Amino acid sequence: MSDEAVTEPNGREYRIGELAQAAGVPVRTLRYYQERRLLPPPRREGRIGLYSDEHLARLRMIANLLERGHTLEGIRELLAAWEQGRDIGTVLGVEKAVTTPWSTEVPVTMTMDELAGLFPGEVGAGSVARALELGLIEIDGDRVTHWSRRQLEATVTLVRAGVPLEAVLSAGRELQKSMDGLAAMFVDLIATHVVGRLEEQDLEDLTDTLARLRPGAQVTVEAGFAAAMDRQVRAAIDRLLGPLTP
Repeated sequence: MSDEAVTEPNGREYRIGELAQAAGVPVRTLRYYQERRLLPPPRREGRIGLYSDEHLARLRMIANLLERGHTLEGIRELLAAWEQGRDIGTVLGVEKAVTTPWSTEVPVTMTMDELAGLFPGEVGAGSVARALELGLIEIDGDRVTHWSRRQLEATVTLVRAGVPLEAVLSAGRELQKSMDGLAAMFVDLIATHVVGRLEEQDLEDLTDTLARLRPGAQVTVEAGFAAAMDRQVRAAIDRLLGPLTP
């Protein structure tokens, strides 16, 4: 039998080879998608499986989602939601609300010499390796990109005030650990009390809720840190000078 497409009264139908060619995927990939239930079975005509334009559209959707970074299991869940009557655009809206980066920091790129000039005598192989490990910088040839202009400027201010760069980097490691723990707590709260079971929720309402929670979580952390700094500064002054108030 050839793999040429056939035309039925209800629209074009494809044998497996033709469908694979139209979708730009190998036949073995198409069969794998069927095994993973990403692709519905074909209409059978005797021993011949005939696929429709809907199969082709689904294959193109799978390819698009893979390009966006979705796993095959995640795609299977999205398609299952779609088949249950949920609009896939709404489902993807939830995914976007959850995975959109929270950081709005602006990166800054410079040469290694320019970076070293910001911290005279303190930028060496060790400090560069630590900054790379912490994810503060990326190096591409002779160009260095710091992930946050604001954080870089804050580091420069600390070092010029007399804090060694190595001490700043060490504090950065501890800060990352604390922030990871705090972020994990927020994620657990949202996952447990807001997201719950997706199939039981109105996805459009959930998307709106997640969007509203983002600034609230950030404000909570910033306000909490400011209050903690006030307490720690007062405690430090009391240790150095004694209580300033009765």
